Amino acid sequence: MSTTERKPSGAGISARDRVNLLSTGLSGTNLERGSSHNLRVTLQAIRLNAPVTKVELAEITGLTPPSITNIARKLFADGLIIEAGRRRGERGQPALKLAINPDGAFSIGVNVDRDHMTMVALDFLGELRLRIVENVQFPMPEQVSDFVARNLAAIRAAGDIDMERIAGIGVAIPDDFGGVDLPNRPAEFGVWETIDPRHLLGTHGFEVVIENDATAAAIGELQFGHGRVAPTFFYLLVNAGLGGGVVIDGHAVSGASGRSGEIGFLPIGRARRNPVVLQDVVSLSGLYSHLEAAGIPDPGPLDALDADASAAAGQWIDKAADLLTDPLMVINAVVDPDAIFIGGRLPAGLVDQLCDRLALNFRHRGASLPARAPIRRAELAEDAAAIGAAILPFSARFLPNRTALMKIDG
Repeated sequence: MSTTERKPSGAGISARDRVNLLSTGLSGTNLERGSSHNLRVTLQAIRLNAPVTKVELAEITGLTPPSITNIARKLFADGLIIEAGRRRGERGQPALKLAINPDGAFSIGVNVDRDHMTMVALDFLGELRLRIVENVQFPMPEQVSDFVARNLAAIRAAGDIDMERIAGIGVAIPDDFGGVDLPNRPAEFGVWETIDPRHLLGTHGFEVVIENDATAAAIGELQFGHGRVAPTFFYLLVNAGLGGGVVIDGHAVSGASGRSGEIGFLPIGRARRNPVVLQDVVSLSGLYSHLEAAGIPDPGPLDALDADASAAAGQWIDKAADLLTDPLMVINAVVDPDAIFIGGRLPAGLVDQLCDRLALNFRHRGASLPARAPIRRAELAEDAAAIGAAILPFSARFLPNRTALMKIDG
């Protein structure tokens, strides 16, 4: 099944709210060879404060007015910013106001999972220009490559997006994509363990950036969802499998091996060989297995279950909440988050039930915790990973990067 939605600019979250893309550190640097960082910082300052004058940018960034003038000249030349009128009511010539050019750059985000493929296109203000979803069980590499190729061709043919201004393709994909033995997984799906998604999709002519799907979803929630007011949180992604993303002080934390937040691989029970792990139960795969065991092998859409299937799903909610409570209490104590968000392709009604049950368990079993974070449904749920993936090329090319600045300093 395939669905395509075109969203008008400004739909949903306002452009002003969408512009907080990744970094809030807006200090320039006087380090030699730091010009790239200063350009990124200035661009981000415009993004966060538009419409803004050059004098205001100098105050925000700590850079000199001549430096701001030179940077603004380059950003204009590159088509990344536009004039947004003049500030009047003060002495002298009215000051020119600057803003981001929404058509200055675009990015493609792709989320590949065991039950779907999703592609989104964002403009430079983070507005959703295109959304395409195909529900496919265990898509093979050639299907993913064809999906991306077909829809890039459709974007090119539509002419709404300047292909020369696409910053890249961000891909959100679960860790161990072909190796986790979820129900109904075909044997040939293991070929994914030999596939590098960068090479698979790099043939389409754009730089490809890869991220774990849960971390990408957390990035999406940080920028376009509740993360705008809760900059430290844990994101629980309930899809065909189960993942987690950690965001601390507005920055996604990947960990030493890039697997921070991998809650789905926690063992449940004491088996040493072939242990049962959390995502075997707490996932869409686990829910479908539970429904099948209850005599409901074909429940239909999960957001329109009949009475018997709803009762069985309620039993699964209780079991899932029971298994999640202790791990989430540990995360609550270790990270001290503003909130725990639950998203993914689990329907909103079931997510709300899960949140309510977890909150009840927290009150009963976590009474000794010095602080208990609220557990809420993520604002961006189904498409969070794809939107977060689309942010990655913007981050790589245009946004302030503390790691890159450390390299300049060294």
